[in-house]
Amino acid sequence: MKRQISGLRSADVTGVDRLPDGIFLVRVSRIQFKKYYPKPYYIVNLTILEPHRFADHVISSRLYCHTKALWKLNWFLRDFGYDSELIERDEVDEARLVGLRGVVKVSHVICNGSSWLRFDGFAPAHRWEELSPANLDNAQAS
Repeated sequence: MKRQISGLRSADVTGVDRLPDGIFLVRVSRIQFKKYYPKPYYIVNLTILEPHRFADHVISSRLYCHTKALWKLNWFLRDFGYDSELIERDEVDEARLVGLRGVVKVSHVICNGSSWLRFDGFAPAHRWEELSPANLDNAQAS
């Protein structure tokens, strides 16, 4: 049996609005801990602030909390300006994370046939001007 479904062709995930791999200035909009054995993790939702073309898009990925992955969580917390005293006490207060700003580098990875967004790196928000894609393009052209 054949069916016609209006709008099917325009729902292609490779369209122009797909978030490209790259560097974004973001704000933490939500963070939630998942106690998944053996690899607990945080689901981190970030709202894009810049570049303006993607402003207000929300991106989401995981930051794992098991021993081998704590370095990445620590990197995220420090670069987003989380309270260093709380880090020293091994404490993460989810409410204090919401609203923090920083720079994130993202890429898409394919695992078992599914595409996932991965956080590849972080930087403090004040470094956005030097790390923004427009400035990186200008520096490479020189």
